[in-house]
Amino acid sequence: MYGYKMVEQVTRKKKPGSGALKAVMIIFGVLFVLMGIMFSRGFMLPGFLLVGLYFVYDIFSQRAYEYTLEGVNFTISVIMGRRYRREAHVLNLQELEVIAPNWHESVGKYRRKGGTVKLPKYDYTSYDDDIPYYTMIIMEGKRKIKILLDLNQEMLHAIKSVYPDKVFFA
Repeated sequence: MYGYKMVEQVTRKKKPGSGALKAVMIIFGVLFVLMGIMFSRGFMLPGFLLVGLYFVYDIFSQRAYEYTLEGVNFTISVIMGRRYRREAHVLNLQELEVIAPNWHESVGKYRRKGGTVKLPKYDYTSYDDDIPYYTMIIMEGKRKIKILLDLNQEMLHAIKSVYPDKVFFA
């Protein structure tokens, strides 16, 4: 595991009403601009604002996540609108407590309903019902966090080869 780098990219599924919302914003934006040309220039500002809002919504509604495993470092990057990237977490796997499917008893005490321990939760899954997601409990800095991930089998096996008692499969 120390001699190579593994990268996995997960694309978040679009929400059901996002396409209709984009269409409504474009229609009203064009309608207000046309009304500004034909009737009064006062309609142009809302039209241009709606068009600008469309582009901002388009950037922030498209999300992808990139998981990078390099040695004992696990990095999660957020990619918005297929253009803007930021690193959300850089984690040291030596501080890993557990990686398990969401239904596994090893992460049972960290569940939202029925769990006894409350942790800050970060969701980096695709929201696809066919892909099982895993819960990672790890220390980041001085606090323990809970991260939801769509890890592939290759990355899970690589982590399990180094930390066999901390990784559980679906």
